[in-house]
Amino acid sequence: MGMTITEKILAAHAGRDRVSPGELIEARVDLALGNDITAPIAIAEFEKIGVKEVFDRHRIALVPDHFTPNKDIRSAEQVKTMRQFAQRHEITHYFEVGRMGIEHCLLPQEGLVLPGELIIGADSHTCTYGALGAFATGVGSTDLGAAMATGEIWLRVPETIKIVIRGTGWKRWVSGKDLILYVIGKIGVDGALYRALEFTGEAVEALSMEGRLTMANMAIEAGAKNGIFAPDDKTEAYVKERARRPYRLYCSDEGARYSEVYEFDVGDIEPQVAFPHLPENARPVGEAGAVQIDQAVIGSCTNGRIEDLRAAAAVLKNKKVHPGVRLIVIPGTQEIYLQALKEGLVEIFIEAGAAVSTPTCGPCLGGHMGVLARGERAVSTTNRNFAGRMGHPQSEIYLSGPAVAAASAISGRLAGPEEVL
Repeated sequence: MGMTITEKILAAHAGRDRVSPGELIEARVDLALGNDITAPIAIAEFEKIGVKEVFDRHRIALVPDHFTPNKDIRSAEQVKTMRQFAQRHEITHYFEVGRMGIEHCLLPQEGLVLPGELIIGADSHTCTYGALGAFATGVGSTDLGAAMATGEIWLRVPETIKIVIRGTGWKRWVSGKDLILYVIGKIGVDGALYRALEFTGEAVEALSMEGRLTMANMAIEAGAKNGIFAPDDKTEAYVKERARRPYRLYCSDEGARYSEVYEFDVGDIEPQVAFPHLPENARPVGEAGAVQIDQAVIGSCTNGRIEDLRAAAAVLKNKKVHPGVRLIVIPGTQEIYLQALKEGLVEIFIEAGAAVSTPTCGPCLGGHMGVLARGERAVSTTNRNFAGRMGHPQSEIYLSGPAVAAASAISGRLAGPEEVL
């Protein structure tokens, strides 16, 4: 019997010819990632082990992005712990404020995550890198600490669900975010619990790398262990000039075994909005009704890339943000920010009445730069809309793609781009 792309990557990293779903394996790690919330805990665990050096100073990435620029003394201490660890062990890939970005936008941009690799990160959205044809998954800080010492991780090989999105009849403004919200709406937030989500089909192949990164990013919102795309010409074009080490391309065998197969037609998918308080509460924006909003956020590791900013700017150009709405735009990295400046996108945002921030995860987790008060509603291009996720437990979050978020900021209520253009 053939193997899936996920199984092939895990087998290669376990030093085996093949693996099967359900097996426990020890596997070699190509990159271990920590951020300013999770790395300090991992560092404490690393130091308990008593080893003198990390397994490979070139295969650890430390990115301060959640509470940075530091919002208070405690967050400053967290980053100081990480910074000093990076200096002590001469970690190659430590990204300081001003040179950093939101981790899951930054690492692909910098060529630090590549096809065929096994990547772990003490952040649940590490699954983003599956867009490049890698096995990438989130782990706990203790596992990260052990991996920084040993270069290995133990895993249970997941079953794979195949998601097939067919067709070429895309509706206008539909993006990767709409596809993944639609899929989660169909299978539920636990529909892929500890399973791999493998995305295929003509519509998936037509997606840009930005769209694929968005979809893989939200695989965890269906409970998946990882999300993954078979690498193709677009993948190679993206990584070949960025890659900092050799890589290998894998794809699933024709006879590979899947636990389930779901098939959808892209022509059935409209711009989506996920209502509180679960990403599975997705519906077409045209069916949203008159939901007034107080804030709109465009950015995050899900939708902070240049394609996302272009989509938002296309809607906001020559328009004004509703007087009752706060619009916050956060480019995913400094490079994306600079590109947005060069293309005139930042000018469009500011003229429309938006606040534009240096890269940070801030509002996504209710950390800073956009915390919600009691009773407030936000439409956001982030990935989670759990109660209290962006601030007060009695606030509400509506997830969407950048075009819908921009249109809603103009309208003062949930709205699709066609309503304001």
